Amino acid sequence: MVHSPKRMLFLDLALSVFRLNGLLIAEGDAMTSDLGLTSARWKVIAVIALSSAGMTVPGIARVLGQSRQAVQRITDVMVQDGLLEYRSNPKHKRSSLVFLSEVGREAYTQLRSVQDPWAIESTTDIPIEDLDTALQVVRKLIQKFDR
Repeated sequence: MVHSPKRMLFLDLALSVFRLNGLLIAEGDAMTSDLGLTSARWKVIAVIALSSAGMTVPGIARVLGQSRQAVQRITDVMVQDGLLEYRSNPKHKRSSLVFLSEVGREAYTQLRSVQDPWAIESTTDIPIEDLDTALQVVRKLIQKFDR
């Protein structure tokens, strides 16, 4: 087996991304706990908030790289808790659109008041060009593996 530098760098990157994912989940849980949320809810709220026309559960799942079933479970609970609401989808009768409720919009505003300073503070020592390069590489890899 050939141990090329590119192969080794890619495998190290993959392991680092796995580690970063775990750390981001822990950070998200800590950041949102005072708001009565979790990082899982944070991700769903953020994806929906960035959509102006609502999103379907499969669409949310695609953005988050999670199974439709996992996202369906969390959105159902969030609807019961009053954070989200389902609305009919004129383009697909069986796949409702998910929107933030009024309570969900308030939660998103509270999240932003915690998330934005965290994002700035977490990246003070990383040049914007490095963040942009990292984002471009991650997006290229997502595009390659997103089948």
